[in-house]
Amino acid sequence: MSELCQELHSLIHEGKRFDFNTGYNAIPLNGIYITFENGEFAHDGDRIVRIGTHTGDKQLRSRIYQHFENENKNRSMFRKNIGRCILNKKQCPYLDIWELDMTPRKNKERFSYRIDKTLEDELEKQISQHMQEDFNFCLLEVPSKEDRLYYEARLIGTVSGCKDCFPSAKWLGQFSPVDKIKKCGLWQVMKLNSSPLSKEELAFISTALIRQ
Repeated sequence: MSELCQELHSLIHEGKRFDFNTGYNAIPLNGIYITFENGEFAHDGDRIVRIGTHTGDKQLRSRIYQHFENENKNRSMFRKNIGRCILNKKQCPYLDIWELDMTPRKNKERFSYRIDKTLEDELEKQISQHMQEDFNFCLLEVPSKEDRLYYEARLIGTVSGCKDCFPSAKWLGQFSPVDKIKKCGLWQVMKLNSSPLSKEELAFISTALIRQ
């Protein structure tokens, strides 16, 4: 697994790097994003810290926007996980409230009185700052929804199962209240036990990778 993950990292490091300042016009309409974070290293280069995609057609740009700019943790588990760490690092008792998903109407009716909008607005700004300053990503152009979901799972399984991909002591995720995040060093908990990529599937990744 470590050798396979080494090959994957070496391949993805050949890709064009995108970040918050790149803009959205250069991002394909459909694909998979593979994310890096400042200060995190593995396999002689930047360490992959999150892999994700989208289900709706032509929604990759929208998904990136939800992570980097849309200050609403209910639309991005990526943002929600970072917020958890910021609150937990400060030992803030608001962490339990942050866990609430206020999207469903029944939750709004039941829990709205508990929401501290001022605190959440400030926290969302901190999350945006961290993401916009410390994250960058490579992209795979994958038109098919079936392929996107398939390769997303295989990519996650490859990285999460690698014994040489581990977070630094200073990684913000070390403050996560979610054990799986601290253990695997990824900003996600779904699909961690997926089967890894095969050698043949690495060829597909190479073909789909957006390069300079």
